[in-house]
Amino acid sequence: MTDPLERIAAALERLAPAPLTPPDWHAHPAYVWDGRTARGVDRIEAPALAQLLGIDRQKHLVTANVARLAQGHAAHDMLLWGARGMGKSALVRAAAVTAQQTGGSLALVQVAADALASLPALFSQLASERRNFLVYLDDLGFAEGDTGGPRHLRSWLEGGVEARPANVRLAVTSNRRAIVPRHAGEPDDPLNPRDALDDLQALADRFGLAIGFHNASQDEYLAMIAAHAAPLALAWDEADALEWAKRRGARSGRTAWQFVTELAGRAGRPT
Repeated sequence: MTDPLERIAAALERLAPAPLTPPDWHAHPAYVWDGRTARGVDRIEAPALAQLLGIDRQKHLVTANVARLAQGHAAHDMLLWGARGMGKSALVRAAAVTAQQTGGSLALVQVAADALASLPALFSQLASERRNFLVYLDDLGFAEGDTGGPRHLRSWLEGGVEARPANVRLAVTSNRRAIVPRHAGEPDDPLNPRDALDDLQALADRFGLAIGFHNASQDEYLAMIAAHAAPLALAWDEADALEWAKRRGARSGRTAWQFVTELAGRAGRPT
């Protein structure tokens, strides 16, 4: 090869990334989308629904909606918002597993945090598949001043040109209902009038289901510990459990499980 142009073309061809092999969207129960392609996941890590305590109403709403999607029936996009550690992400995964175990045609597709802008490319692949998909955006939040992200999300939810197809619904988790930073002095009331006035903070209105999660009461927190500790035959002290939550600044399902893990470790047992 003596022609310089041929040598340059050959070098560029070697440098070019190999073409991506389209994923088999029927081979796995779950996938992780990285912005260019999807990696299949053979098993969804999720607790049993019975282990998710203190959120009975939320469990009913989410599992019923995911079951409808899995059956090809009308279903809502979901925003699960509120207190950290109360099972928002775990509930999405558990609901997907339950729908699959009961015969639904469903796959869970988790989208990486930095791949939000690539959702139209994902939607274009999923639209032609004879399967239903729950696209999962975990711990979503937009920086102050970011108007593009919320605008695109609103378009995907409301039927814009790049809206998600009929066999796809979104499940978004966030620590707050508005999905954007709270300004100093802004009240904590989830029905803050800013949601109605500020377009950036009205995204919750675009979801068919916007489900709040709140910190557990003391009784609920202690009941969570009792439910987790009993099958492991672990003895525990109420004052110790409350001190554990106090040091972590929250009474939640996650805090309760961490305390039980500590108990198991002290006793030399696995969880």
